[in-house]
Amino acid sequence: MKSATGLTGSGTRDWVVQRISAVVLAVYSVVLLGFFLMHGNVDFYEWSNFMTSLPMRLFSLVAIIALAGHAWVGMWTVFTDYITTGKLGSSASSLRLILQALMIIAILVYLFWGIMIFWGNGFGVVAV
Repeated sequence: MKSATGLTGSGTRDWVVQRISAVVLAVYSVVLLGFFLMHGNVDFYEWSNFMTSLPMRLFSLVAIIALAGHAWVGMWTVFTDYITTGKLGSSASSLRLILQALMIIAILVYLFWGIMIFWGNGFGVVAV
């Protein structure tokens, strides 16, 4: 299925984006797990200093972007595989378009919110 709503316009490139983003997210998870294993009983100041250091801010930015790409490719694949005219009839295309639009909005909100958390006023932006 060729669609203009795919991330890169190519199934192969979308597959590569999905795999690279998965590796980035896995490494990010290992780094966070390693921090907790190395530091035992972590207080807020230690956690804050670690997460607001420049390397972790940059790595977190890369992880947030990877998460956005990973989520989009994954959800686009699910929508195009399961929201089809064969399964839902003629309303499938409009339903898929609505779901994709909602997904884009959600991903952009989480992307910008994540950037604000790490590059705004530190963790003070988290309070909602």
